[in-house]
Amino acid sequence: MAGVLVRKVMDYVLSKDFQDYLMSTHFWGPVANWGLPIAAINDKKKSPEIISGRMTFALCCYSLTFMRFAYKVQPQNWLLFACHGTNEVVQLIQGGWLINYEMSKKASA
Repeated sequence: MAGVLVRKVMDYVLSKDFQDYLMSTHFWGPVANWGLPIAAINDKKKSPEIISGRMTFALCCYSLTFMRFAYKVQPQNWLLFACHGTNEVVQLIQGGWLINYEMSKKASA
């Protein structure tokens, strides 16, 4: 059972279709775009003072727009969809951190 699955995966990876996919912008665009959610995840280690509410909101809108684009484009680009889905979640979490920080700052003042 597992051997059949491994053989099918290897046949696909070695196919011309997969190699064409790896050389297309349909693959490399989303790969390059993963820098956005990775940077936002890395910002968790920093102070919430540096979070820009405007930029967080803009990135939320950007990611929602491109999630829709990745779903509607033919063929559907699931790698781009996953990248922007991840970025949307991370930006919403980061926005929550900013709101909590601002609220606690006002409460202590």
